[in-house]
Amino acid sequence: MRRPDGRQPADLALVRRNNLALVLRHLRDAGPRSRATVAVETGLNRGTVSSLVSELIDRGLVREGDVQREGSVGRPGQTVELDGRTIGGIGVEINVDYVTAIVLDLSNTPVFEHRVALDVQALPPEAVLDAVTELSIMALAVCDKRDIMAVGMTLAIPALVEREDGVVAFAPNLHWTQVNAVDGLRHRLGRPGFAIRVENDANLAALGEFAMGCRAGTAHLVYLTGETGVGGGVMVDGQLLRGAEGFSGEIGHMPLNPGGDLCGCGRRGCWETMVGLAALLRMAATPDDPVRDPSLDLEQRLAVVRDRADEGEPRTLDALKLVGEALGLGASILLNVFNPRVLVLGGYFASLGGYLLAPMLAELRARVMAPEACEVVLSTLGFTAAARGGAHVALEAVLDDPTLAPLRHPTR
Repeated sequence: MRRPDGRQPADLALVRRNNLALVLRHLRDAGPRSRATVAVETGLNRGTVSSLVSELIDRGLVREGDVQREGSVGRPGQTVELDGRTIGGIGVEINVDYVTAIVLDLSNTPVFEHRVALDVQALPPEAVLDAVTELSIMALAVCDKRDIMAVGMTLAIPALVEREDGVVAFAPNLHWTQVNAVDGLRHRLGRPGFAIRVENDANLAALGEFAMGCRAGTAHLVYLTGETGVGGGVMVDGQLLRGAEGFSGEIGHMPLNPGGDLCGCGRRGCWETMVGLAALLRMAATPDDPVRDPSLDLEQRLAVVRDRADEGEPRTLDALKLVGEALGLGASILLNVFNPRVLVLGGYFASLGGYLLAPMLAELRARVMAPEACEVVLSTLGFTAAARGGAHVALEAVLDDPTLAPLRHPTR
């Protein structure tokens, strides 16, 4: 029933919005379906589903798919499937050596991707946020050019973050403490009409792997990212494990060698002092070697390290073997605690995985109670995993409320 002014009562509008979200998420997760199948699988009646699908099509979130012909009697059904090419989520990552941005549409297809080499440690937070703003403006310009509506932005950062307040509480490798990153970006972007969030980079990378990685959909998954710092994200029953205060995943600071090197967090012997990128490069190259220059592109530097290993350079091979063994040592703890189905190696671990896997797997076989229960794979998302996870999270806004996408035929 509608009011005399033509508007729906608030409770009916809320029910319809929730049902739109239910159907949209179902099509995203289950794939193309006929309207009748959607009705059966969601528990909604056919008439309701038909009306909801029509609105989702009008909002550009769903499109007609193939005609189903399965030999049954009667009129063949036509599938509907996720569309969302005019909807964009933005993921931005700040790391020690670079800043990057990516825009995904609702099907997680990239429409913009760009990375800039940047020595973040050498710059104050304000200058870094300026660089992120420039990158974000580039992303938004591409969205405007392609008639894509940005519905959210998520900032990925290797840090303890206070998500509700948008504050980077402590980023040891960036030397940031209590930086209000969300307000800083919102102000620089002129208070855009979408939400901006901040999240730990490894958590976002784990979500990215779960959503679109080489083992997407694996309910029990651990993700390890190797850069200057080492972080991890844990999926349990398809849900990200955050911990009581949202600070879980700081696995790089497990104290595996208490008398070892000084870590950026101020303690000694953290795991990342043994397997982080800085540790590898310190063992593999002299201080004046270009592979240790953070102003140069990270992937190009890693390609040089890989080329040296391919050529049999002893110092490089020794360094990779030591890192692989230490990687297996720390990972064995995670496998024994979480018993994941898949362990995904990201960041530089994936780039140099051909040399790290053998010594790592040897350690896992020696230390894990049930090593055969877990598959170790190299990420195919590379250094985009965290930004992709951020863009994926940003898209949740329209999945929660499909009415954020404007009607293309509002007077129909």
